[in-house]
Amino acid sequence: MSEATAGRSRSGLDRALVGVAAVVVLGAIMSILDTTIVNVAINALARKFHTSLSTIQWVSTGYMLALATVIPLSGWASDRFGTKRLFMTSIVLFLAGSALSGAAWSAESLIVFRVLQGIGGGMILPVGITMLTQAAGPDRVGRVMSVVGIPMMLGPVFGPVLGGWLVTDVSWRWIFYVNIPVGMIVLPLAWRVLATDRPQPTERLDWLGLTMLSPGLAAFVYGLAETSSHGGIGAAQALIPMLAGLGLIVAFVLHALRKQGALLDVRLFQRRSVSAAAGTTMLFGMAYFGAALLLPLYFQLARGQSALNAGLLIAPQGLGAALMMPFAGRATDRTGPGRVVLGGLLITIIAVFSLTQVGAHTSFALIEVTLFVMGLGLGATMMPAMAAAYKTLSRAQVARATSSLNIVQRVGGSIGIALFSVVLTHQFTAHLAPIAGKTGLAAAQSVPAGARAHVAPLLAAAFGHTFWWALILLAGALVPAAFLLRQRPPAAPDREPTVAVPGDPRVLVEA
Repeated sequence: MSEATAGRSRSGLDRALVGVAAVVVLGAIMSILDTTIVNVAINALARKFHTSLSTIQWVSTGYMLALATVIPLSGWASDRFGTKRLFMTSIVLFLAGSALSGAAWSAESLIVFRVLQGIGGGMILPVGITMLTQAAGPDRVGRVMSVVGIPMMLGPVFGPVLGGWLVTDVSWRWIFYVNIPVGMIVLPLAWRVLATDRPQPTERLDWLGLTMLSPGLAAFVYGLAETSSHGGIGAAQALIPMLAGLGLIVAFVLHALRKQGALLDVRLFQRRSVSAAAGTTMLFGMAYFGAALLLPLYFQLARGQSALNAGLLIAPQGLGAALMMPFAGRATDRTGPGRVVLGGLLITIIAVFSLTQVGAHTSFALIEVTLFVMGLGLGATMMPAMAAAYKTLSRAQVARATSSLNIVQRVGGSIGIALFSVVLTHQFTAHLAPIAGKTGLAAAQSVPAGARAHVAPLLAAAFGHTFWWALILLAGALVPAAFLLRQRPPAAPDREPTVAVPGDPRVLVEA
């Protein structure tokens, strides 16, 4: 090979690298779409299985908690089993969860199968990015990361639309079955294209920490979700799991402070940049993912729209985020993340305040503009806030902080979904129980057709009240965001130019 050809191979996207990128992107599309595709089906799933909102929301919450659980395992598992083997195993687990979810016969079975799907889906992206950055090398990592960003930007746009179409015109089961043909393409491609690497175990897994953190998170969120069906937060069925969960989480923190190589390095949160970023992303994640549950239900219940139309009406939010992300990234590099994040939060707060005023006859054009603006705020908040944590950290610290922040974001989203379902359930019961003779989501679904016009304003008021909780959380996020850096900091003494990949606790490559 000539020197010129070798230079082009090192700097360009050659055929082998494009093949790896195609496999990773196809796998990522499946896992990312499944975080958005299900929300528009919540109403249909609750009807199908004759269950409450506090139960059916676990279809989303269980998936997100499973994602959070496996994020810290992906780096250790990649070393222990090899990236190619782990990537293909994750695809198989995800497809098995998808097939079983589509065949579910009850709400409980669907929730269990969604957790299995999340365990597989949580490793697809971080392991895929590991392989892609290793194949690209430092000279080409920027270009290949922009390729991987495609599904991240398109997922929030097309997920709700695809989910709405499948629920309206095909079957709710196909929001899960749709993954299977894609997976059947990815698996043979991965077998042929991906290079086989030799496992190189470097450290032991913190099993004790895992047995405390994961059950603790699940128990706390479960208790929170149970408050709507057992008379409030003081009920034993809600309070006991919440206290048990908090106890396990506190025990994990004490364990992690003492143990070298713990599942998460909680000592990093003593740094202002990390703790401020964690507080911002957790509160913002609670508000954003909670609102993502509310919006499809508002369009379907209060406005009488089909699942497909609800998905189409939500799409401007994803479009706004996709348009803003590149500009927010460049602004973060130039001016520091603090100003960008505060601006993004203020934009989001304005949009969510508008949602608190929604009624039964609010102009769809106004709502669409509001959601587009909300998407702009999302694009200027979430990723810049996470990037803020990396600005003053060393090379090794960035890898650990990535894992911790992604878990904080996923857990915040899980708590937000559970919290908003509780608030909305109480609102439905308070407004509609005397009319429908039922409580919670069942009351909203069972309103007689003749009473729909009379009840629609009450339904809209329930959603408007719940959006106030999102506004409160976003206002709270302004406090930690105020401590984010507002200028470009000097590099850490042992820091080389790096690219940290959100979602992967290990991937760290030179820029």
